[in-house]
Amino acid sequence: MNPRDSRPDWVPPDAGREFATHVVAGHIEPAAMPQVVRRRPLDQPATLAAAIRAGDRGALARGITLVESHAPAHRVLADELLRILTPHAGGAMRVGITGAPGAGKSTFIDALGTRLCNSGVRLAVLSVDPSSPITHGSILGDKTRMENLSRCRSAFIRPSPSECELGGVARRTRESIVLCEAAGFDVVIVETVGVGQSEVLVRGMVDCFLVLMIAGAGDELQGIKKGILELADLLVVNKADGDNLTRAEAARMEFGRALHYLTVPEGLWQPRVLSCSAVTGAGIDETWTTVQAFFSQARATGEFTARRREQAQAWLESLITEGLREAYVKKIGHLSLGAQIDAQVRSGELPAPEGAHRLLVAAGFIS
Repeated sequence: MNPRDSRPDWVPPDAGREFATHVVAGHIEPAAMPQVVRRRPLDQPATLAAAIRAGDRGALARGITLVESHAPAHRVLADELLRILTPHAGGAMRVGITGAPGAGKSTFIDALGTRLCNSGVRLAVLSVDPSSPITHGSILGDKTRMENLSRCRSAFIRPSPSECELGGVARRTRESIVLCEAAGFDVVIVETVGVGQSEVLVRGMVDCFLVLMIAGAGDELQGIKKGILELADLLVVNKADGDNLTRAEAARMEFGRALHYLTVPEGLWQPRVLSCSAVTGAGIDETWTTVQAFFSQARATGEFTARRREQAQAWLESLITEGLREAYVKKIGHLSLGAQIDAQVRSGELPAPEGAHRLLVAAGFIS
């Protein structure tokens, strides 16, 4: 039986490929032609930079998209944009927030950020969302978990994919910080993906490194093994409310004892341990007061300036590493030797170290 005879509303599988259709009295009729979506032309760096400095949120979003792009043509424009804006950056308080999955990072930032905005602070949040190693996709849903903060007019929230970069941050987080500072934000918070032991790269991008912990997760001793305690400027035990209040206080004391095993150079900041509840708001104000105390002491002792210099050096080294990797891929792509050695390593015929050595020699990186 012909499906057209049995179903008067039947539409051929290829109907609507060129334009939309709808069914009227059993007949297929063309609907209105869809409007052509035209791409917005790329902003010139000087124009985009001026708009960002004027506080245009749309321009800031487009600028971050530009610096995150992998397109070679966009890289030229992004470099020029950064060249223009870098002299106008550096005035914000850079705070990195990390923690294991489930520690409540987004809820904590929502509570803290809302308080800051209500007090007149202009806040930018750069939230890094994990990317799938298989599909390379990201949900980018952190903004939806910051419901109160997203309604604040003085807040800017930008989720970015990690693109499977190590260290819990996105590929262009440093560049995004520069753009946010040039836009006039007072505080820039970087929220990492929260994957655990690799959550250390953000430490080289921010001035103050805050680690959220939770009680009863076995992190009291694991934190020492990860080395995360050596990098943290402030440990905050979250979810200190309800039935979990006693456990959170015990965890806070345990972390405090663990910090005594670490030696801090005289005159520098001694890491603190606090507890809070992002849900009830208890301890949030104290946490920010402690962050401010860190900045005051760091500026007075010169630690702030030293960290900014370290950040600049780390940025330079990361760009050199990325450039070398791209140059290597481009060079090897023109050599048949690459595919040959890859096949030999996969089959076990050639050890990976020897294969890597041959490829680096062929690419001209070593002799």
